[in-house]
Amino acid sequence: RASVVGSSHIKAGEPCQDFSLHELIYTAQSGQILVAVISDGAGTAEQAALASSTTCHEFVALVRLFIADGGQISSLDRTRAEHWVKQIVEKLEREAQESGHHVRDYACTLLAAIIANDAAAFLQVGDGAMVISHGEEDGWSWVFWPQHGEFANATNFVVSDNALQVLEFELAPRHVDEIALFTDGLENLVLHHGTKTVHDPFFDALLKPVRRTISAGHDEDLSEKLKSYLASPAFCERTDDDKTLLIASRKSVPAGGAS
Repeated sequence: RASVVGSSHIKAGEPCQDFSLHELIYTAQSGQILVAVISDGAGTAEQAALASSTTCHEFVALVRLFIADGGQISSLDRTRAEHWVKQIVEKLEREAQESGHHVRDYACTLLAAIIANDAAAFLQVGDGAMVISHGEEDGWSWVFWPQHGEFANATNFVVSDNALQVLEFELAPRHVDEIALFTDGLENLVLHHGTKTVHDPFFDALLKPVRRTISAGHDEDLSEKLKSYLASPAFCERTDDDKTLLIASRKSVPAGGAS
């Protein structure tokens, strides 16, 4: 996973306002569960960077508590997803009050996936997208199409009054092999808006080194390479926004093997 500050933010002297987080949770009953979440702080929000970080950490904490209490991913529903969003908003409201800000200063998006062996849950508020695959032969498909309003660069945020109404939730009672989550800074580079399809070659190429990793979990070396890739002229010349990409795979091939 990697987040890279956009060139427009660099010129304005602003930090990267995207954030991503993941955690592997081991359970005796369900085995290994992946929790992956990304957030994009609104460019107009004064506390955008803090908002995206807080949102990701709070979401992972809520899922961790749910699993520790015996919750099963296959039992997740929209009611639980709405409860989590409410909890995140309450956390942001407390931070806003303590720092003397308005909660709108903490506007950010939320894209999250919880993947167990037999089920996967997805929830989203705002733009950006999540795409899943079972390997190159299967291709890539998006879970939810990015949420954009009627005006340019408009989207929904977790602190918006209509957050629960626009929240998208899906429980997939199936095995998911590979996933990628990305913020809106990458949308136009990896999604075909005219046909509403995914640019498969981009993700197929990125997943090859991930499949060759020896151990599960975060790979710092790959993350640094991904960060350099996202900060390269090939990307920065086409988008000046922050860019975040989190990718994960269950597949494994020997080093030097085909994938």
